[in-house]
Amino acid sequence: MTRAAPPASTVPPAPPVWSSSTLRALAEEVGSLRNARIALPRDGDRPPLVCFLREVGDDDRREIERRAPGLRLVTGLSRDEAQGRAAEASAVDAFYATPEFLKAATNLVWVQARSAGVDRYVAVPELRDSPRIVLTNARGVHGPAIADHVFAMLLALTRDLPTHLEGRTAGRWQPEGSGSLQPIALQGRTLLVVGLGGIGTEIAKRGAGFGMKVIATRRTAGDAPPYVERVERGDRLLAMLPEADVVAIAVPLTDETSGLFNAEAFAAMKPGSYLINIARGKVVDSAALVEALRSGRLAGAGLDVTDPEPLPPSDPLWQFKNVIITPHVAARAELTADRSRAIFLENLRRFDCGEPLLNVVDLAAGY
Repeated sequence: MTRAAPPASTVPPAPPVWSSSTLRALAEEVGSLRNARIALPRDGDRPPLVCFLREVGDDDRREIERRAPGLRLVTGLSRDEAQGRAAEASAVDAFYATPEFLKAATNLVWVQARSAGVDRYVAVPELRDSPRIVLTNARGVHGPAIADHVFAMLLALTRDLPTHLEGRTAGRWQPEGSGSLQPIALQGRTLLVVGLGGIGTEIAKRGAGFGMKVIATRRTAGDAPPYVERVERGDRLLAMLPEADVVAIAVPLTDETSGLFNAEAFAAMKPGSYLINIARGKVVDSAALVEALRSGRLAGAGLDVTDPEPLPPSDPLWQFKNVIITPHVAARAELTADRSRAIFLENLRRFDCGEPLLNVVDLAAGY
């Protein structure tokens, strides 16, 4: 009798255990000192600072108590409960940073966002316009996982994998594939990374690893890293789009980038090119994207973000077989959690010591 194979385990491998010194080194490697700012000087006497944290595990609580003994942690509050104690808070998770809380939090000097994108926070005037409050984010934390996701979607599209996955469920052997798509190799193709920041840099590295010619835009001009052929300012986007076989969007959502990929941008893209968006849904004009797909201008699109989110079942984007949609999950990975934790713990230590915080957001620029 042939025994059935045991079911494959669905339990992911346990994440590595990081020592305190390793966590700090990781935070300094990943975190950015651009715009670095001290939230509150801590010379001489150091009265306790009260931090409202939405949740913290027992291990992290012990680590914080050891590294930042001058902090008093308040955890597990609802927004309503935090509102009633707003005047106590020196620092908070961005979860609590509602307009009402910010008005009442007269001692607040630091807000920590657990995401890289902060468009929803800088839209709050009580935070954006405050000279007292420092906002920090998780910039640099998500790059490796999101860049992997970019190429997972891109390879699925360029290798016609959705067709073969459909065949798997039906038990069909389909060497001809979809019939409407000729699979392509990435080597020798041109990748345009729109937004060569922390995430865009990781995408560019992987593109170079696939033998692609990599070009990129970013807000400021400067020398290109060795894996990027050239970098130009964002206002050169329309001139660069016709060169690209693949366009990966990695810009933050700001007033400048909202609707950046509109009908004009899609008309400038090379016929048969691919679009991957892991930035924010509002960077892309959804109607213009649908038209570019219907007309055949685009060979396909990979979207981890959409406008709106969740994408309604009636949205036409669901109907395209050459569109892969994932529900804003590109950042998920144990490595992301490790890097996020390292930044969080190091910034709490720096806050307690009165040192410049990592990943300070330029509130005027929006990132």
